[in-house]
Amino acid sequence: MIDKELLDILACPKCKGELVYNKDKNILICGACKLVYIIEDGIPIMLIEQTKPLDEYIKKS
Repeated sequence: MIDKELLDILACPKCKGELVYNKDKNILICGACKLVYIIEDGIPIMLIEQTKPLDEYIKKS
């Protein structure tokens, strides 16, 4: 679970766009870049090098 206040200020580091929180999978998704940001221990990993392509991530899930 991620804090609502943190969610409100986070943006995609690549495009500066809005991120959508997927509560079930505990990930952040950038729809514009089609990237998935993983959340570990309540901390979003916001490094572009650590992202996963959305379509690749969906296939694995």
